Amino acid sequence: MSDELERLRREIHAELQKPGVRPDDSVQITRRTFVHRSLIFGAATVGQTFAWWPLINTIDVAHAAEAPFKFAWISDTHLYEKSLNTRFVDKTVRAAKEVQAMDPPADFLIFGGDLAQLGKVEELELGNEILKEIKIPKHFIPGEHDWYLDMGKKWGELFGKPTWTFDHKGVRFIGLDTVSRGPDYWTAKKMTPEERMGHMATLDGTVAGPWAGVGRDQLDWLEKILGDWDKGKPVVIFTHNPLYEYYPPWNFWVRDWRDVHAVLKPYTKVTNIHGHVHQVLYNEIGTMRSIGMLATSWPWPYAPEGVPKLTKPMIRVDPGDMFDGVGWEKISVNPGNQVGAGDVEYVMWGRKEVFIQSAADYDNSIPEILRARIADNMYPF
Repeated sequence: MSDELERLRREIHAELQKPGVRPDDSVQITRRTFVHRSLIFGAATVGQTFAWWPLINTIDVAHAAEAPFKFAWISDTHLYEKSLNTRFVDKTVRAAKEVQAMDPPADFLIFGGDLAQLGKVEELELGNEILKEIKIPKHFIPGEHDWYLDMGKKWGELFGKPTWTFDHKGVRFIGLDTVSRGPDYWTAKKMTPEERMGHMATLDGTVAGPWAGVGRDQLDWLEKILGDWDKGKPVVIFTHNPLYEYYPPWNFWVRDWRDVHAVLKPYTKVTNIHGHVHQVLYNEIGTMRSIGMLATSWPWPYAPEGVPKLTKPMIRVDPGDMFDGVGWEKISVNPGNQVGAGDVEYVMWGRKEVFIQSAADYDNSIPEILRARIADNMYPF
């Protein structure tokens, strides 16, 4: 480490460690909230901290697996054809190479949706070709950008059913489809497939409304496949959209999420890992913890209002650095901890050595109030 960098670090530390600025050393985090770690020039520094946002963040994922293992997650690549946008292609290639280079190798890869940007055959095939670099088993869930040009036809040809389940070393993994149940507004409006895709790709969803949903058929399927599962054993559910009401105006939610929680309520160790939001999130409702993941394409800003109290924001990104605030994740699941072991490592590209304090955005003494929304009853799906 250079003398100049060391000098800058000392100055930053001196500034942030003034009384009343740095969290008190006595503050301890619980096992069920963020544990932050930083990786600086290959040397890991681990400590118990609160509201500090280093290069790599880690959080509890699953509980008491039979044996330790690691899997990888890549999501929201939003690929255009190479002739239109090579930046997103380059980032996807980088993520694939880094996952393949993991040593020891990950047990499997989860792709979290939005492989394509406009749902074109060329975009989906390009993504499939890039991800072939990764030789470990792969499991895919779709995003809305993959689906609404041809209603999932090409996705199904390449990756099979959007819902699936498997058991691995004492953990039941489940992939749910949260994107294909959008209410059919396009037929009455006589939209072309391209027009439909354009509206579904809009962040605000002004035409589609609350399109994200699980549906009664998947709820019944979820209940069935968990029927023989010990309620004290870990369950990890992968979705594209968050299974809670993060920010409905941007369709950062699932309209029947309460029904999903009702099915999962008897199970005490449930983790939902989701994409779609392009940002680091962590939230807890009941026995379910929800973890938002990075995108390789671009980072979304945080919603201006309406964020649940137990949501942790990440530091803002550098708009001049196209690799800042994006990346992929490595998820470790380890046995032997009575509450929970395992972590998510956010492999965040472009992140400089940052020492910054982020004030908590919630008050733990005030419980999150679950209230009915008009939008919940708009569509009987």
